[in-house]
Amino acid sequence: MQLKVHTWGSAGAGRLAILVHGVMSSAGTWCRVVPLLVERGYHVLAPDLRGHGESAHADSYRGEDFAADVVESLPTGADIVIGHSLGGRTLALAVDELRPARAVYSDPAWLLSGAKADVEMMAGFARSTKTVTAEQIAQMNPRWAPEDVAAELEGFAAWDLKVMDGVGAFGDLDLKAPAVPSLVQAADPSFLVSREYGRQLEQLGYQVTFVPNTGHCVHRDDLDGFMASLDGWI
Repeated sequence: MQLKVHTWGSAGAGRLAILVHGVMSSAGTWCRVVPLLVERGYHVLAPDLRGHGESAHADSYRGEDFAADVVESLPTGADIVIGHSLGGRTLALAVDELRPARAVYSDPAWLLSGAKADVEMMAGFARSTKTVTAEQIAQMNPRWAPEDVAAELEGFAAWDLKVMDGVGAFGDLDLKAPAVPSLVQAADPSFLVSREYGRQLEQLGYQVTFVPNTGHCVHRDDLDGFMASLDGWI
């Protein structure tokens, strides 16, 4: 499937960054990250995954479907690709073909067997996304900027509830050594990347960093901490 890909900055900029959002969201999740990358000289691309944002809804939401879409819709050889949550899982499945110079996985949805209760909670929350208000989103996420709240509300309105059926069927990813230099950026505490799992990833060859006092959406809870953790990667 050809995805809607949003663009910022000059196509003639010296560097290319690609940002891949998480479940229930859209490219709008990166609204405060994008200007900081453009300031650093990046041309930025951010797709809406299938069933999200301005991309089409679909009959199938397997991990392989999300990965095939980004390979079809995005250029190879970007300087950096950052994937959050479902976007991190999608990137891991597509990285061999996308072949960026560097990959960053922000609190990626890789090891789901240890997060069963959290995944079930997300599935239960999914239907409420169609009626939730901006005020309720802000109450649930007191550290988010107003732009983040607005982007979340827009993403909730557009996404396909059937995505959660696909996510609910995901298993754990069987990861090998990273194909390109790779950073795993975890929330702290994270329900997806425990300290023990982080050590296992380091043994495989990933660099792992935890951003203190953040939840699953690191880039929204602490933008400064998110950017600081990318020192040497962007």
